[in-house]
Amino acid sequence: MPANDSPMIFVNLPVKDLGRSKAFFGALGFSFNPEFTSEEGASMIVNDGASVMLLREDFFKTFTKREICDTSSHTEAILALSCRTREEVDEIVMKAVAAGGSHALDSSDRGFMYSWSFYDPDGHHWEVVWMDPAALHQS
Repeated sequence: MPANDSPMIFVNLPVKDLGRSKAFFGALGFSFNPEFTSEEGASMIVNDGASVMLLREDFFKTFTKREICDTSSHTEAILALSCRTREEVDEIVMKAVAAGGSHALDSSDRGFMYSWSFYDPDGHHWEVVWMDPAALHQS
């Protein structure tokens, strides 16, 4: 890969109800790429280099030999989203809960970093994080 090309990331998540998942993430402000959206899955755009593929569970199973994680009792991953401000962290989590998600952990304030988390309707754990830009540049 050429040095100036950044790799893209495509996170694939199984969902029970694709319509419900699209409505949930749409309520958080995400849009979907129609070229990669069908009855089997939807490509949620995070930014130019990252997408989340929300795949119906039966379709997701065609990509693995393993069982799908039971997110009602297990965590398969923690998906982190960065924000520009602390207020944006709160706004996203509150929108998530209002749209049918639930709180995962209490907010955490470490001074240079603020985070709060939620579970989406399928139980996937999302961490929403703000880091103080000044703290990032300290040595």
